[in-house]
Amino acid sequence: MDMIQFLIKRFVPNYEMTEDRDVREKYGVLAGGLGIFCNLFLFVLKLIIGVLMNSIAVLSDAINNLSDMCSSLITVMGSKMSNMRADREHPFGHGRVEYVASLIVSLIIIMVGFQLFTTSIDKIFHPEPLQFQMTLFVILTASILVKFWMFSYNRYMGKKINSSMLKAAATDSLNDCMATTAVVVSVLLSKWISFPLDGFMGLIVSGLILYSGIKVAKEICGVLIGTTPSEEMIEKIEQLVLSGEGIVGVHDFMGHDYGPGVMIASIHAEVPDDVDIVKVHEVIDEIEKRAGEELGVTLVIHMDPVSLNCEKTNAAKGLVTRVITEINPKFTIHDFRMVDGEKNINLVFDLALPVSMTAEERKRVLELIRAKVRETDERYCLVIQVDNAY
Repeated sequence: MDMIQFLIKRFVPNYEMTEDRDVREKYGVLAGGLGIFCNLFLFVLKLIIGVLMNSIAVLSDAINNLSDMCSSLITVMGSKMSNMRADREHPFGHGRVEYVASLIVSLIIIMVGFQLFTTSIDKIFHPEPLQFQMTLFVILTASILVKFWMFSYNRYMGKKINSSMLKAAATDSLNDCMATTAVVVSVLLSKWISFPLDGFMGLIVSGLILYSGIKVAKEICGVLIGTTPSEEMIEKIEQLVLSGEGIVGVHDFMGHDYGPGVMIASIHAEVPDDVDIVKVHEVIDEIEKRAGEELGVTLVIHMDPVSLNCEKTNAAKGLVTRVITEINPKFTIHDFRMVDGEKNINLVFDLALPVSMTAEERKRVLELIRAKVRETDERYCLVIQVDNAY
């Protein structure tokens, strides 16, 4: 770990400013560059020894290291391209290139796992005797150590800058460790075991590699399709907005991820309907500015006026809120208003429900809310607009 930290301090200026795009790029380029160097070293070493020993196994492993360089090259290119500035065709920047690069690395992992799976099946049905060679043992052990170091620095830097691309590269390196370790263990135990141990161990490792590759691909596809922002980010934005003078509530938050550190979001801010609109608008402008400076979020705030001084409206809102909380504490309402009449009292509001709820489940919830509220006063007529709780 000391070596990794030394390299970061040496090659990444302002390395502690991990939210800065240029710093993130340098982290990615450093990780990819180290990967290219390590894989090139292993390739040359195995190529020379493979030629001298006339060993197909060593030469094949050398070619595998050469292909691993492609993953490292993708890391470098992904880091560079994701930091490209916005242009006419891509007004929100190129940050999602990092996700595409991560997806490519995950596909490489899946291909390696599938190749190892087919090779292992072949070895089980067509076993070949394994012979212990000290030179081969030393090369494979050195390869395991180098690949484990690559896993360590990719994981460390991936967590440091929250990079899916480096985390995928770490998974790739760890898979190489497992595959090579399986070969070493098979060779060491071949003197005492007659059945094709290398084939069965390869089968187990290939399953682990395929699982890790599919898991990484699934996570990246989720981000590309669109996922909910982290709970931590949502809380930070809501607290920032609520800190504004005159803002009494927030709802309808939506965030769109355009790459690490690039988020465009919108939120509704509730303000009393009798305040100075110009003054509140100044407050909202200041909050939007702070969101960009402090959180790196381009935030758009919509102002919703709410009535706070009508006792009858507040009592009706309190009733509806209690009923909904009893049904499910996670359900929320907003934009509440009351239209009072002689025979009917319309209670108009928006109800935010989880996206995962089916149409039938939502229908049952609405019927239950209406029934419980009307138990207090049959004149209450609920006009409910259902929103998705993003």
